[in-house]
Amino acid sequence: MEIKIKSMKREDWKDNEYIDQLVEELNASGANVVVGTFDKLINWSRANSLWPLCFGTSCCAIEFMHAAAARHDMARFGFEVLRNSPRQADLIMVNGTITYRMAPVLMRLYEQLAEPKYVIATGACTISGGPFKGSHCVVQGIDQILPVDVYIPGCPPRPEAMFYGMMQLQRKVKAENFFGTTNRKEADPFEAEMEIKNEKLLTQQEEA
Repeated sequence: MEIKIKSMKREDWKDNEYIDQLVEELNASGANVVVGTFDKLINWSRANSLWPLCFGTSCCAIEFMHAAAARHDMARFGFEVLRNSPRQADLIMVNGTITYRMAPVLMRLYEQLAEPKYVIATGACTISGGPFKGSHCVVQGIDQILPVDVYIPGCPPRPEAMFYGMMQLQRKVKAENFFGTTNRKEADPFEAEMEIKNEKLLTQQEEA
């Protein structure tokens, strides 16, 4: 059956009746039509192909390796492609204790991620310092130096908890407006505050 492609005038884009009629004509001729927005299409693609950069320093990283193995099958959620370079990753997954000497390295890797970029804090040490709470050499939560999108508590968290945290990030990605509107990651009002905290952290490290 012949399918005819019908052009659409610019002024007709806001005419819902015209669009409905066009869809009916295409369906009648055997063409399947899905009506949506580019935001939804792009965010659906991004949410189901999140490539993490694993920044592991202690036991939570071992548990993440266990989660990435065949028993739990991380591939079914679309984020099994672990990258070794921040320029190829969509998010940085921090697993383990972050010391003040390690903090500048973590910050540099975050800055090298392409926008839009995300941060997942995994485990008690990453979230709040864990058993090293109050230590003079351990960062008391990476949200002091990076804008964290998802927290996954535990010591260490189970693979199911890690999957749940990643799925929460997927939900966040699907709700974003990709084409430069108010809730796009680049327009994050938290960014200026993070820069001030990073400068203070670097100053404290130099003084130490």
